[in-house]
Amino acid sequence: MKTSQFFSIYIHIPFCVKRCGYCDFNTYTGRQDLIPQYVQAVCREIELVAKTQEHKLPVHTIYFGGGTPSLLTPGQLDSILGTVDSKYDVTSNAEITLEANPGTIDHGILGEIRFVGFNRISLGVQSMIDKELEFLGRIHSKQDVIESYDLARKTGFENISFDLLYGLPEQKMINWQTSVSNLVELKPEHLSLYSLTVEKGTRFGILADRGQLNIPDDDLAAEMLIWADDYLEDHRYLRYEISNWAKSGRESRHNLQYWLNQPYLGFGAGAHSCFNDMRVSNVLRIKGYIQHVMQSEMESGFKISPAEVSSIKLSPYTRMQETLMLGLRLTRQGVTRQRFRQLHGAELNEVFSVEIGKLMGQGLLEWQDDSLVLTRRGRMLGNRVFQEFV
Repeated sequence: MKTSQFFSIYIHIPFCVKRCGYCDFNTYTGRQDLIPQYVQAVCREIELVAKTQEHKLPVHTIYFGGGTPSLLTPGQLDSILGTVDSKYDVTSNAEITLEANPGTIDHGILGEIRFVGFNRISLGVQSMIDKELEFLGRIHSKQDVIESYDLARKTGFENISFDLLYGLPEQKMINWQTSVSNLVELKPEHLSLYSLTVEKGTRFGILADRGQLNIPDDDLAAEMLIWADDYLEDHRYLRYEISNWAKSGRESRHNLQYWLNQPYLGFGAGAHSCFNDMRVSNVLRIKGYIQHVMQSEMESGFKISPAEVSSIKLSPYTRMQETLMLGLRLTRQGVTRQRFRQLHGAELNEVFSVEIGKLMGQGLLEWQDDSLVLTRRGRMLGNRVFQEFV
């Protein structure tokens, strides 16, 4: 491994006030009493993983996701950030992001969060229609979004992102257009737009199985995405990834780490790490995670983390497949022949000549100079493209 290669760090905070009807993430409600122990365990995991390396690994992005990371106190967030800073070589211009739910933050908390080092905030808006927010099980209102955004600006955040959902059951196009336009009026630096997926085991999934929830209309969802793409482009947001738009220079550096198939370390319950051709998954449950970490010693023989419950050694061919699956999500950059050659010592159009030829014949892929990219039709049918490289 080249230690000059920059790493990213993801920290999972699995606590929530309320579980949304569509959520299948590793999150838990009513367990806030475990937060102090959890923070202690995360700090210890960070320290133990750092000890496995001869030198401090260079880190250029840190991302707190969840769950609801803003449920932690600024002091607890500072404790975790301070541990990272002491054990890793964090660059002076590192992007440090906190996911937050509107309505769970106030001016004092945001000011302290900004003071301890966070310079980017991602607000889980999902909709600007109050009836839709209630349907989704969110705990905030449209007004909460506006107030949270204003507070973030006043406390010094110059890089703000919004998450938004489309393709909701019975969602009207006018409501979708209202949500997008209302957020654009606020002038955030970044927007992530995701199609609602009804997952098995979620409250929405159970209702759908009973016939009590209408499955989102795929055709209407596609129209919503096409409209949003055009609207955001008109307002100078560049679509740099299938689900992400940003002002020039404001792309999510942390998420680019994943899409460029670069190394990252994940800390916390259910977090994943990928480097040294290894992919590792941590134990899911909060108490199990705490026990794994706090009872572990260096001689335990873990591959990356003391909380790991599974690990996979990635073959060279698997790494090539992942470079295609992830890199093709980058709508403008795609995967270049040169970068593929640098990463894998092989020629892109030779290793995947059959797959590329097939997808180009279907109008889903095209060459733009040295880059293999999705066509506009390919962006709408991304999963069909990606499964060719699985």
